[in-house]
Amino acid sequence: MTKTALLMIDIQNDYFPSFSGSLMPLPAMDAASENAASLLLAARNSGTKVIHIKHVMASSEAPFFKPGTAGAELYDSVAPVEEETIIEKARPSSFVGTTLEDELREGQIEHIIVCGAMSQMCVDATVRAAVDLGFKVSVAHDACAAANVMHDGVSVSSDMVHAAIMAPLAASYAEVERTSKSLLKLQS
Repeated sequence: MTKTALLMIDIQNDYFPSFSGSLMPLPAMDAASENAASLLLAARNSGTKVIHIKHVMASSEAPFFKPGTAGAELYDSVAPVEEETIIEKARPSSFVGTTLEDELREGQIEHIIVCGAMSQMCVDATVRAAVDLGFKVSVAHDACAAANVMHDGVSVSSDMVHAAIMAPLAASYAEVERTSKSLLKLQS
């Protein structure tokens, strides 16, 4: 049987429009976090390993996730419990400069279910790195959120950014699925 872990990427206060003083609100973050919370509960109930990734920028001059601020803290609805692992990172990929790969290998994890933010940055970078390292990956796409972005004078809405990231991940890297399907994997 394949051992699975749930990877919760950067579900931090600064991403929530509902968080007072949010420095990088993502339009779909509240809905994504509700789905992430259901994945977290299922993982806890099934004894699945849970790893929380927390992005902390290197400088207090950063645009968000400033060190030592409330905005950089993990969101209450998905806050870790004592036995769950928290890994801090400073780069988009959760593997760069962290102990994530060692943690997964030591736990004999072969498959990771990913949720969190931002779809176009840390989720994308982490999924691609995980596959390159030989892990099987599922992405609960409705438990992820993206930002509105601009490129070359073109405004791209968060839902289009999200779809533009999930489509290539589904084509070549991961099983991109609804939370309901990921929940079935955690309950089996």
